[in-house]
Amino acid sequence: MAHQLFSRDPQQVAPVDTAHRTIKTTIPCPGTAEILARLDETESRSMHGQLPLVWDSAINYNVFDAAGNKWIDFTSCIFVANVGHSNPHLSSAIAATLDKPLYSCYAYGNEVRARYLEKLLAFAGKPFEKAFLLSAGTEATEAALKLMRMHGQSVGKKRGGIITIQNNWHGRTLGAQMLSSNVGQKSWIGTLDPDIHHIPFPYPWETNDKTGLDILDKGLAELADKGIDLATDIAGFMLETFQGWGAVFYPKDYVQAIKAICDKHNILLAFDEMQAGFARCGKAFGYQHYEVEPDLICVGKGMGGGVPISGVIGRKHIMDLPDIGNMSSTHSANPLCCAAGLAVLEEIESKNLIEESRRKGELLFAELRKLEARFPHRMGPSLGHGLLAAIFFYKPGTREADGAFGSKVCELAMQKGLLMVHTGRESIKLGPPLTIPDDAILEAMAVLGECIAEVDADA
Repeated sequence: MAHQLFSRDPQQVAPVDTAHRTIKTTIPCPGTAEILARLDETESRSMHGQLPLVWDSAINYNVFDAAGNKWIDFTSCIFVANVGHSNPHLSSAIAATLDKPLYSCYAYGNEVRARYLEKLLAFAGKPFEKAFLLSAGTEATEAALKLMRMHGQSVGKKRGGIITIQNNWHGRTLGAQMLSSNVGQKSWIGTLDPDIHHIPFPYPWETNDKTGLDILDKGLAELADKGIDLATDIAGFMLETFQGWGAVFYPKDYVQAIKAICDKHNILLAFDEMQAGFARCGKAFGYQHYEVEPDLICVGKGMGGGVPISGVIGRKHIMDLPDIGNMSSTHSANPLCCAAGLAVLEEIESKNLIEESRRKGELLFAELRKLEARFPHRMGPSLGHGLLAAIFFYKPGTREADGAFGSKVCELAMQKGLLMVHTGRESIKLGPPLTIPDDAILEAMAVLGECIAEVDADA
């Protein structure tokens, strides 16, 4: 039996009937527990633990269950549905591929792949010149690890050291988990790569009178004390664009100083843009908030609008380091996924979603600031950019994290027709499809305020 954080027993809840939400049955709806029990029996429990909601369909910014209950979705499938769930243009592009018919062609060429790569590189802009397409985000970070080390070898580095940031997350495969710093998550590996190093993340609540540069200097000094020479031992820096669990961005000076170090010592700078890319943060890619030019970016999630596609985008001399056959994938760049990726880029452009993300983000954060003022004993400052935000909950009168409070808020919101990202920590992440209308954002924030007030009153 999988671990259950949330009750699957149907709860009698107040009905809801608005333009954006419908709750007309017990929640979860009848039949939910039976489906989840079937999954308990057949699926690895590592996939479980979410709120007890069985998705039946999803359209634009709404998710539906089999009983017709309708939620405002502030998860976007964890930032996959940037262009909206079941986007009509995306659906048409997939259908055209199925009708052709050509689903896959291994590493043989296909015309839609050529069109997609041209469009993708134009969207990415300077300094990116080539891309390598894959299926999952963790594959992309693995490929970037390989490319950084191959480049280090090509320029005469003695070691293939990679510096990453504590508490960043890069995936669940071997190299990706070693790049991440969660000790518990990678305990299965056994012997860790001694040439992967972690330096502290500059959390705003820990900096006090220190700057981002101070924290970076301290982290690099600790590496130097261990005998690590940036010039000879380090091939790359890998940064998750923001700290995923809390939408915590770095101070700009921290990232710009890393870029200067990379330029000085012939080190590659890579960003893991899985959650941040494709207009999510009010820019084409989240790294642009730091005003630097990386050598590589790892992309996925919102890239395919729900279809599994990921990739590494980089400078030509780096991307061409692997010889023919040295870096390929059975399903890489298949016509169906390329058609989906192309449709996503066309939707981002035609609907002006980069600017819409920025504008709607201002609306979202204005509402969050009102909630912070309303619940100063419970909430800290919300973080993020564009239509990506994280709210933080604390025990009253302290700055002690209160993960249980956040879990209760998420469950109550689900019962009221609002779906948010449950992190299991003191944070809740918010990331609706970029196509969500303004009044749905306002309605969702009103629901969030109701939930915080009710959970706080019951505490």
